Amino acid sequence: MAMARAISGIQYPERFYAAASYVGFDGSTSPTKSLTSKFSNSTALLLYTLYQQASIGRCNIPEPSSWKIVEHSKWASWNQLGNMSSTEAMRLFVKILEEEDPGWYSRASNSIVEPVTDVQINHNSKVESVVENGNSYPETKPISAENGSQDRIQDKDVVIQGFGSVTVHDQWISPPISGQRPKARYEHGAAVVLDKLYIHGGNHNGRYLNDLYVLDLSSSTWSRIEAKVDSSTESSSPATLTPCAGHSLIPWENKLLSIAGHTKDPSEYIEVKVFDLQTTTWSTLKTYGKPPVSRGGQSVTLAGTSLVIFGGQDAKRTLLNDLHILDLETMTWDEIDAAGTPPSPRSDHAAAVHEERYLHIFGGGSHATCYNDLHVLDLQTMEWSQPKQLGEIPNARAGHAGVTVGENWFIVGGGDNKSGASETVVLNMLTLTWSVLTSVEGRVPVASEGLSLVVSSYNGEDVLVSFGGYNGRYNNEVYVLKPSYKSTLQSKVIENPKADTVSAVHFATNPTQDVKSEFEAGNEGKIREFVMDNVDSTKLKADLITVLKAEKDELESSLSKEKLHATQLKQDLAEVEARNSDLSKELQSVRGQLAAEQSRCFKLEVEVAELGQKLQAIGTLQKELELLQRQKAASEQAALSAKQRQGSGGVWGWIAGTPPPS
Repeated sequence: MAMARAISGIQYPERFYAAASYVGFDGSTSPTKSLTSKFSNSTALLLYTLYQQASIGRCNIPEPSSWKIVEHSKWASWNQLGNMSSTEAMRLFVKILEEEDPGWYSRASNSIVEPVTDVQINHNSKVESVVENGNSYPETKPISAENGSQDRIQDKDVVIQGFGSVTVHDQWISPPISGQRPKARYEHGAAVVLDKLYIHGGNHNGRYLNDLYVLDLSSSTWSRIEAKVDSSTESSSPATLTPCAGHSLIPWENKLLSIAGHTKDPSEYIEVKVFDLQTTTWSTLKTYGKPPVSRGGQSVTLAGTSLVIFGGQDAKRTLLNDLHILDLETMTWDEIDAAGTPPSPRSDHAAAVHEERYLHIFGGGSHATCYNDLHVLDLQTMEWSQPKQLGEIPNARAGHAGVTVGENWFIVGGGDNKSGASETVVLNMLTLTWSVLTSVEGRVPVASEGLSLVVSSYNGEDVLVSFGGYNGRYNNEVYVLKPSYKSTLQSKVIENPKADTVSAVHFATNPTQDVKSEFEAGNEGKIREFVMDNVDSTKLKADLITVLKAEKDELESSLSKEKLHATQLKQDLAEVEARNSDLSKELQSVRGQLAAEQSRCFKLEVEVAELGQKLQAIGTLQKELELLQRQKAASEQAALSAKQRQGSGGVWGWIAGTPPPS
C-alpha cells in the first residue's frame, strides 16, 4: 500500500506550467510578443533561459554562428546553466515572475490545475481498480507488442499523479482514467490547452455529436462542459451548437476554434466557431473576405498567426485540393493559388507545419484509393514540391492523425479500407526520413481511423495522447505514449540552422533595436551565478544589464570600424570602376584604329592584285616582242642572203658561162 503526496494549493510542476503559460510559453501565442510586452528585456532573458532549462534540460544544441547575434546570445545564456536541475529552474522561473508580477497567480487562476487529494493505490502484481471520491480507476492496460508479448507495468513503475504510471518509452499504454467518459466516437476535434484535453463533436453510429468534454491530464479525470451560446460579444455573432464531424479544433489564445466539418444541414461556406474557455460559451467568429466552401475531412494547421486550410470533401462529396489562409490578426480569408503541382484532391489526410514555413501534407484518400505521398508547401514562396522520402516509407492510409514534437512528426492510426495501420511512424522533417516507432497488435484504438492525437507535457517529458477512433467499433479510450525521440526544436524561440530559407520565430526581429541588448553574446556567467548561488535577482539583473550594455558598446564600436572599412572598400571600388571606365574608353579607341588599319590593309591587297595582273600582261607582251624580233631577224637575214647571191653572179657570170647556183 502506498500513499500519494498530498498537495494543498497548486504546487510544482503545475505551478511552473501555469506560470509559463501565463507569460506566453504555452504555444498558443508567440512567446516573443508576450515576454517583451509584459517584462523588461533583462527579465525576459532570464525567464526565457530558465524556461529552456526547466522544459528541455541542459543546452545540447549546436552553437550558432557568432555573426547571428540574437541566436548566439540565447544559446550562450542557456549554455551557462550547465546541469542545473529542472526543479530548480522551475522554482527560480516562478520566483522571478512573482517578483515582477505579484498578481499573476490571481489573473491566471482560471486556468490553473485544481489540487489533487491523497489517493491510495494497491501495488499488486495485478493492478486493481482504485476508488477515489466515488470514481473508479480502471486497471492500467499495456498494448501487446507486435510479437504478442505483454509489457506489464511493474510496481515500481506506478506513480500516482496523471500519466506518471507511464514510465516505459515508445509503447502505447492505456492509463487509469476516472470521471464521466465521452461517448465513443471518431472524426472528432481535439486540442490541448494548459494540460487539459478538450474533445468536441464527432460521429457515433452515423450520428453527429456536439458535446464538449475535457480530460484533466494532471489528474486523469474526465468531465463534461455544459457549454452556452454567447451573443454579447462584438467580434462574433451567436452560434448554434450544430452537431458536426470531420472538423478541426485549434487552440488560440484562451479559446478553441472549431473550423469546418460535416453537418446534417451544411452551410454554403466554412464557419469558424469560437469557444471561450473562461466563459464556457460558443460564438461564431466574424471574418472578412470570401471563405472557402463548406467541407469536412480537411486539414487545418496553425502557422504563426494564420490558419492554413487544405483539401477535404464538400457537401456534395466532391474532393478538394484548394488552399486557403485565415489571418487570425485581421480575421481575413485569402485563397492561395500556389505554384508547382499541388497534391491530388483528397480528404482525411494529415498536415503539419515545420519551422512555421513548410507545410507538410501526408496521405489521405479519394473515393477509390488511399495515398502515402508527401507534399511540401513553402509558405513564403507559396510553391508546392514533392520531395523524395527516405527511410521506411509508411503504407498508404487515410483517417490517420499526426502531431509534431520539434522536428519529429508522429503519425498514428488510419487505414486503407481493408485494415487499420498498426505502426506508429515518425518523420524527421529536417531530413525527410521515416522510421517506425512502435507497432500494436489486434483491434486497438490506436490502429483506428478518425482518431485524434495531441501532445502534452508531464514532468518535463512529452506525452502523446490518443483518443477515440473507429476500427469496426467506436472507441472512447485514452492511450498515451512517451516518445524516446528528443527534440532539438521544442521551443519556438530557438532558430534552426535551416533558417537561411526558413522564417523561424526570433526572440528579437530587429537586432538594431533596444531588445538586441538582452541577447548579446558574452553574459559572463551571470545567469549561472544567479541559479547556482541564489544571489539577489535584482542585483543580478542590474549586473547583467551593465554587462550587456558594455557588450553593446563594444559591438557598436566594432560596427563603427566595420562601417569605416566598408566606406574605404566603397572608395576603392569607385577608383577601380573609374579606372575600368578609362580602360574601356582606351580599348574602344584601339578597336577604332584597328578597324582603320584593317581597311587600309584591304585596299593594299586590292592594289597588289591589280599590279600582279599588270605584271602578267607585261610578260605576255615581252614574249610577243621577242617573237617579232626573231621574225624580224630572220627576215633581215633572208634579205641579206638574197642580196649576196645577186651580187656574186650577175651578168658577168652568165657571160663567163658560170652556171647559176641550184
